[in-house]
Amino acid sequence: MLDTNLKQQLNTYLQALVTPIEITLSADDSDKGRELRTLAQEITDLSDKISLIDNADLARTPSMSVGPAGVAPRVHFAGIPMGHEFTSLVLALLQNGGYPPKVAIDQIEQIKTLDRELRFETYISLSCQNCPDVVQALNLMATLNPNISHSMIDGALFQAEVRERNVMAVPSVYLNGEPFGQGRMTLAEILNKVDSGAAIRKAAELSEKEPYDLLVVGGGPAGAAAAIYAARKGIRTGIVAERFGGQVMDTVGIENFISVKATEGPKLVAGLEEHVRDYEVDIVTEQKAAKLRRSELVEIDLESGATLRSRSVVIATGARWREMNVPGEREYRGKGVAYCPHCDGPLFKGKSVAVIGGGNSGIEAAIDLAGIVKDVTVLEFGDTLRADEVLVRKAQSMPNIRIIKQAATTEVNGDGQRVTGLTYTDRAAGESHRLELAGIFVQIGLVPNSEWLKDDLALTRFGEIEIGARGETSIPGVFAAGDVTTVPFKQIIIAMGAGATASLGAFDYLIRESAPNASDEAA
Repeated sequence: MLDTNLKQQLNTYLQALVTPIEITLSADDSDKGRELRTLAQEITDLSDKISLIDNADLARTPSMSVGPAGVAPRVHFAGIPMGHEFTSLVLALLQNGGYPPKVAIDQIEQIKTLDRELRFETYISLSCQNCPDVVQALNLMATLNPNISHSMIDGALFQAEVRERNVMAVPSVYLNGEPFGQGRMTLAEILNKVDSGAAIRKAAELSEKEPYDLLVVGGGPAGAAAAIYAARKGIRTGIVAERFGGQVMDTVGIENFISVKATEGPKLVAGLEEHVRDYEVDIVTEQKAAKLRRSELVEIDLESGATLRSRSVVIATGARWREMNVPGEREYRGKGVAYCPHCDGPLFKGKSVAVIGGGNSGIEAAIDLAGIVKDVTVLEFGDTLRADEVLVRKAQSMPNIRIIKQAATTEVNGDGQRVTGLTYTDRAAGESHRLELAGIFVQIGLVPNSEWLKDDLALTRFGEIEIGARGETSIPGVFAAGDVTTVPFKQIIIAMGAGATASLGAFDYLIRESAPNASDEAA
């Protein structure tokens, strides 16, 4: 089950166990059941602090649970926690064995004070790079508080549950049997939802912060670069963002980041955050900007009700997936309409799906999905595909990929519970057609996250912030960088350079603003 290299790594991690733990196993004679039993036994053999309880009566089979020895386990893995979830398993072993979590003390105390029963269940796919964040946060909560339990459920393995609960996007979280949330969530976001007073306390705390010299709004590549360059100048620097990473967190393969032959989005984001934290940057996450004002200082109002102030600002709020804006799209989002093929693709195993968009992201999605689903239909609005030729040739060589050009999607069809198909118009012939589908993956580019700046900054008709050579905007002291701006190419490496440029532009602005003028010197 585990190769030699992985066993050696795991053996090293398990040296950090402080107290004994137990793995409780419920495995049948199916292929997956035998795999899970092998995994549990191999882990147990690596440490004398781990014991195995086999043939247990757990809620799901195959599944395994992890807990301190002699204590009923509260962390459960329904399925085989490999792929992206192997890290979740390792952390569960360590944390239940007394290894201290790398979480802020105030969050640990907040978890421990939750005094009601919270029974979480998270449906995941092993190829989802966003799911581990949610799984690990909920596992930690279950480890620290006896009122909390959490089950990770592999949706591809427990298809009956997925159909019964109409789960068509991951991660999907249930709390005490009711829908709780969908998509990537941080520990702080989860705590804010279950602890109603947390958001109010946080807003009051943020509003009391002293003004910054430079405040960066956004935690993607552009924002990280801007914060690092500002901090290196020795000025008071802050960064406020919903979370680190932005769109990069949804990028699986990155092969055009110069000097790094290949990496994954979450791995790059982890490096960005670690680099920012090496400097004296005041990092504020789980906060979304709502309004910008310029008075004596630049003020950023947050959706939480807090207000942050700064002498200068760099806006780097990035972009998000563009929507089709057709009837049925929003109604069936998460019910067959999806935007991340890597995350949600396994839920459509053996079914027919469509990919909207013939650019690189669309054709890459079709190629990836073709190995999982029954067949893929690519709908391209134009008369030619915009993807790189090497990708087009690959897609055309795959027997279960069909490409339709000059196709304008006009409606998402469904039965009230889930997607059943879509309607499109043949732009050449003017004829309407319907496709019977289980899923629709939208890959038609990005839209800038700039709605909150409307009427405050000069924006293009596409919503991009208009910037100059130094990243300056229409308001003195306000700079911008990355995918939210008019920069012509939306690439990670370009966003980083733009973030550095805007930060240096802001620093130059601060120097000139504070320099005495001629009349002051004469006085």
